[in-house]
Amino acid sequence: MGEPSLGLVQIVGAGLLGTSIGLACRRAGIEVVLGDVSAEHVRTASGLGAGRPMSDDDRPSLVVVAVPPDHLGEAIAGALQTTDAVVTDVGSIKGRPLVDVTARVDAAQLRRYVGSHPMAGSERSGPLAASAALFDGRPWAITPHDTSAPAAVEVVMELVAVCGAVATTLSPAEHDRAVARTSHLPHLAAVLVAGRLAGAPAAHLALSGQGVRDVTRIAASDPAMWQQILAANSEAVTALLGELSGQLDDLIAAFRDDQPTALIDILSAGVLGTQAIPGKHGGPVRPMRSIFVSVPDHPGELARLFGDAGEIGVNIEDVHIDHDPGRPVGLTELVVEEGRAEHLLAALESRGWTTHR
Repeated sequence: MGEPSLGLVQIVGAGLLGTSIGLACRRAGIEVVLGDVSAEHVRTASGLGAGRPMSDDDRPSLVVVAVPPDHLGEAIAGALQTTDAVVTDVGSIKGRPLVDVTARVDAAQLRRYVGSHPMAGSERSGPLAASAALFDGRPWAITPHDTSAPAAVEVVMELVAVCGAVATTLSPAEHDRAVARTSHLPHLAAVLVAGRLAGAPAAHLALSGQGVRDVTRIAASDPAMWQQILAANSEAVTALLGELSGQLDDLIAAFRDDQPTALIDILSAGVLGTQAIPGKHGGPVRPMRSIFVSVPDHPGELARLFGDAGEIGVNIEDVHIDHDPGRPVGLTELVVEEGRAEHLLAALESRGWTTHR
């Protein structure tokens, strides 16, 4: 990418996403001004190097709205009415804010609005959780509406490139259906599973392994924020929940009526679903295998394991750690290409590591 041509960028909302965008723009040498209803957020984000506080004389060429879902429409419309800038937002729902903005601004102003949504975030919130690298290599949906000006779309495309993300273009309606399937439904499924743990007997919770941690991790996110997100996308989410409800009925019937074939079909559909998720760097899914290595819970041991794997010449595609509740040892799951798994196991064992097949 050549030198960025973005002019002054104004960020409305100095939370996790807004501050991270500011840091990414500053990394590229772009001037950034910050605003937030919380003066403390602006001070913190400025102190981190994400930009400077906005002044009355500033004339941005791009405004990025990064406020909670319930306030998106008002903030986007305000930016369109008070500046001549291209305006985008990073909200996770695109249809409802567009309806709200359309009712508040005139046709010429609406042409300068192009919605967008970076598929990146954290269970943490606020400017202190921000990072210039938050969007590196992550998908970022750009959602122009029917009257978005092509030049405005290009400006938002450049912002995505500056932030190191990978742009994909969807209509607002298609975007909302997509995130309902890939983000909102998984979140609700995690919430329901995690809810079964609250108040569970300690003896049951003592058996918690990596599987339950993987499934429930995202359930720890801010409930108030997620209420706003889900309410704004209720139509798409409700349709998918209806489908899931039917599948749960089928699953219950498979157990109740002792139907092993039906249960296998349901489990197999889950395998097909995992295989449908794009692979590394968006490419096709490659066969993977997990190998398990016992790692002492001491400083440097995990680094030594990774170093040995590097010297052996096997790339680690993913890693999970399940801590042994009774000993200072972690069972580390290394996900590698299937064809390299046996070679890695044998080589690690030759170096004194305890592996599990």
